[in-house]
Formats: sequence, structure tokens, C-alpha cells
Amino acid sequence: MNSNELAKYIEETDGMGKSWLLVQLRLQKLAEAKPDLSPEEYIVRLEDIHRDMMNLGEWWLGMENEVF
Repeated sequence: MNSNELAKYIEETDGMGKSWLLVQLRLQKLAEAKPDLSPEEYIVRLEDIHRDMMNLGEWWLGMENEVF
């Protein structure tokens, strides 16, 4: 699934409020941009996504059946 398809899926399933889906979209967009980025820029962007993901905390607690 490319980033456009993933974005469309997120919109169609009312997933804009689901931070983990937005992280997946950012990762997909980064993967698509990787050939045009220097290794250093790729790492910086990946670290930024990782930092944001880790700041989500344990968002899934109480929603295990829905999310997993």
C-alpha cells in the first residue's frame, strides 16, 4: 500500500484521530522519499517519527481488542 492509498484508507475509516495510523503514514511517506534523501537526512526524519511514536505512550491500554 503506498502513502496515497494509506491516506485514503485513514480518511475513509475515520482514522485521523488514531495517532498510530498517522505514524504509519509518516513511515510510508519516508520510505517512499528514501531514494531522494541523504543517509543523514533519512536518519533525522526516522528519529523524529520514532520520538513522536514513543511520546504516544501506552495509548492502546483498554483498546487491545480494537487495535490488535
